[in-house]
Amino acid sequence: MDFRFNKEQSMLQKEIRKFANEKLEPIAAEVDELDEVSWEVVRLLAEQELFCLLTPEEYGGVGPTATSICIAREELSRVSGHADLLFAETGLCAFPIRTFGSEKQKEKYLTAFGKGELIGCYALTEPDAGSDVGNMQTTATLEGDEYVLNGTKCFASVGPFAQTYVTYAKTNPDAGSRGVSAFIMDKGTPGFSGVPMKLMGPHPIGELTFTDCRIPKENLIGEPGQGMGIAMTTLDFMRTSVGAHALGVAQRAYEEAIKYAKSRQAFGQALAEFQNTQFKLADMATELDAARLLVYRAAWMRDTVSDRITKEASMAKLYATEMAWRVVDQALQIFGGYGVLRGSITERLYREIRQPRVYEGTSEIQRLVIARNILGS
Repeated sequence: MDFRFNKEQSMLQKEIRKFANEKLEPIAAEVDELDEVSWEVVRLLAEQELFCLLTPEEYGGVGPTATSICIAREELSRVSGHADLLFAETGLCAFPIRTFGSEKQKEKYLTAFGKGELIGCYALTEPDAGSDVGNMQTTATLEGDEYVLNGTKCFASVGPFAQTYVTYAKTNPDAGSRGVSAFIMDKGTPGFSGVPMKLMGPHPIGELTFTDCRIPKENLIGEPGQGMGIAMTTLDFMRTSVGAHALGVAQRAYEEAIKYAKSRQAFGQALAEFQNTQFKLADMATELDAARLLVYRAAWMRDTVSDRITKEASMAKLYATEMAWRVVDQALQIFGGYGVLRGSITERLYREIRQPRVYEGTSEIQRLVIARNILGS
């Protein structure tokens, strides 16, 4: 059993790390404080052709794999959460189109996604439908050759700033979750608006409103009533990469903690000489390795074994995000007072890592998914 990346994967990892260190690191402290999109970061990601990892070869991409997306997200988030967010959100938008979309939809959107000409937003959550997605209230009524959408989405990352949206609405409200359908929405559509929301940490995110918003019938993804399956399949694929994001944040915290522990003097010796510090670092290293194995096992399974890795993806997301919270917290503890200084790397990572335990399925939802798979319920 070989736990190493293959030659192509190792090369990809080295290239993205070099790019992140040289191009993103100098601006990371600034852009990671933004509540709006940095189009400079979009340009850099596009020039590096990273968006091509999200699209198939026939549309100008390199053929997306779960492993390559996880590698990219780990390396990007190690340096800039903002860059990772723009990459991941476009991936969330591209996946349902490339997997369930019509040929016309693929030609229109996937090539543009791969070039970084369009930034996507995945709009699923509503004020009364977070974990309980089936309770969504947004509706889509077919009138002639158009669907008329009415409703509200919230906590939509990149929402007010994106150019293309994949969203969900009930085409048959009486059918519950089986009446949900998926749609593509373009920015500037009459009746569609977005306003920013403020979170505890910087994050371009917002609330989207559809008021008699008319979109062409051909903007439906798949068939009417397939929306919930499309949504869950998309999350199934991308959820593992949330674990990879958490790995990147935790890895950076771990590296910074080691550097600080070696250089900081207290009571006549470096912090790294104290057994208490050594125990913290040992626990951090062990948890990082355990999480990395879970994340890349799930990615490998998705690429080689099965299109559905629901349990494994949830395990990876659950453990990696919870692990990262613990690792960043311990890194901050090693830094002491300097760790909570506004603008310090540990303070930035601490704010960054709280959100992944909530989005794309809370830790509690992941445990529920895992348990149901174990029990066959």
